[in-house]
Amino acid sequence: MRTAVFVEPGKVEARDFEHPKIQEPTDAVIKIIRACVCGSDLWWFRGLDERKHNTVVGHEAIGVVESVGAEVTHVAPGDFVIMPFTHGCGHCAACKAGFEANCFNSKEHGSSGFQGEYVRYTLADWSLVKVPGQPDDYTDAQLNDLLALSDVMATGYHAAASAEVKPGDTVVVMGDGAVGLCGVIAAKLRGAKRIIAMSHHEDRAALAREFGATDVVAERGDAAVAKVRAMTNGGADAVLECVGTSLSVDTAIKVARPGAVVGRIGIPQETTDANAIPFRTNVGLRGGIASVTTYDRDVLLDAVLKGEIHPGRVFTQRFDLDHVQEAYEAMDQRKAIKSLLVISQ
Repeated sequence: MRTAVFVEPGKVEARDFEHPKIQEPTDAVIKIIRACVCGSDLWWFRGLDERKHNTVVGHEAIGVVESVGAEVTHVAPGDFVIMPFTHGCGHCAACKAGFEANCFNSKEHGSSGFQGEYVRYTLADWSLVKVPGQPDDYTDAQLNDLLALSDVMATGYHAAASAEVKPGDTVVVMGDGAVGLCGVIAAKLRGAKRIIAMSHHEDRAALAREFGATDVVAERGDAAVAKVRAMTNGGADAVLECVGTSLSVDTAIKVARPGAVVGRIGIPQETTDANAIPFRTNVGLRGGIASVTTYDRDVLLDAVLKGEIHPGRVFTQRFDLDHVQEAYEAMDQRKAIKSLLVISQ
């Protein structure tokens, strides 16, 4: 079987590996149908983050269970599943609190090897999300929507949940990448009345509007702060920070009204001290790695199956495994919002 490998900064390729096997009673082996490239993958692709050369990559996928370990009872061979990049055990304090990304028993924080034909998935019993029916029962667009639930849509939702978005709120979304766009979907799903998307890319701003953004602000830094505060009479009820740069976090804090919460899910890209302003303005700052399994089961899978949300539209270019290098380059060069990998029809 073939799986994508990080060769060196700027280079990925598909290589042959032995078919994965069950190693622990909590494992499952899964045939991957679709996978994708994450914005976080670009860190090591660009050489900005250390990653061991010649290691398998990818952490977002959907597929069909091929085999399971003896302790896996909630899914069975033949089941169609969403594969969260988080691997929760379901019974530790973190998982019970709804934060399986911080599971005390997981050894796969972030996971890997999903950009391939098959993968061994750990802690499969609780963490995998079963989808009704089989892949053939769904349209191409629906499969893409389901794939988005393995990470990007759940991560956008985590920003909205962390920011405590509620019906009638005015929400600012920092970031127009796939996660930020899914944050727009999440804010609307949670009942936000006004959604201000911060974007200076015309194609992404257009998609944000289609997803539910009522306003788009192209300015950055102090100019963005001034414009948003004027638009909102003093600041937003909730802010979704989906970038991770110090400028984005700083702007997010400054466009929040007193008492608001900033839901931050952008991976921190610089070391910064964000304590002073939140203290003076009573603005909350919380968030982190998304609770993918929890959000999928509680909210997102049902919303996709009912056709209420369409996060799969963030996939703007598609590739096969033979062209995984091009998939990464398309995102690196901002030619694609998010690259889809069709592994098996």
